[in-house]
Amino acid sequence: MRSLLLALPFALLPGFVQAAEHHNHDHDHSHGSLDAHEHGAAELDAALDGAMLEVELRSPAMNLVGFEHAPRSEADKGKIANARKQLEQPDRLLGLTAAAGCTLAKTELESPLFEGDHQHEHEHEHEHEHEHEEDHDGQHSEIHAHYHFECATPQALTGLDLQGLFKTFPGTEKIQAQLIGPNGQRGAQLSAKQPRAEF
Repeated sequence: MRSLLLALPFALLPGFVQAAEHHNHDHDHSHGSLDAHEHGAAELDAALDGAMLEVELRSPAMNLVGFEHAPRSEADKGKIANARKQLEQPDRLLGLTAAAGCTLAKTELESPLFEGDHQHEHEHEHEHEHEHEEDHDGQHSEIHAHYHFECATPQALTGLDLQGLFKTFPGTEKIQAQLIGPNGQRGAQLSAKQPRAEF
């Protein structure tokens, strides 16, 4: 089973894990997932496979910027830009041990709030700006961050320490973590008082 999990493309892991949970626990519909969109709660999946470390964080925007609506002021835009800047520096957030020699190879940040953040990326954004504002006002916005690291000494990476994430984003009170590594799959509920999860 473990080799099957490690063979899966990382993008499929959350769905696979949720499907397995659903199959085993049909009577329990909560699964600690963000379906209920619980403010203060986030999810993190991490997979260490050889020298590759993949980490995916999913959080309500409320936890990271303090609101979920489309930015209505320069202050709102500043909070979004600041959150994005922090998320682009995951080494501080994830507490990767220096001995593992992990270097960030790729970052993907997704959120409706980031649309229009970089004007040069999409020339047509202005046309859709009003549509997006209307779309986002009545719904819950989430922020997804996906990181791909290459680690020179992966055996030195025994876990993740999210103390930096809890300090940077104090609106995040708990993180449901799923880690897959050499010792198999394990889950943990993390908080500022208990920020470490082991592989």
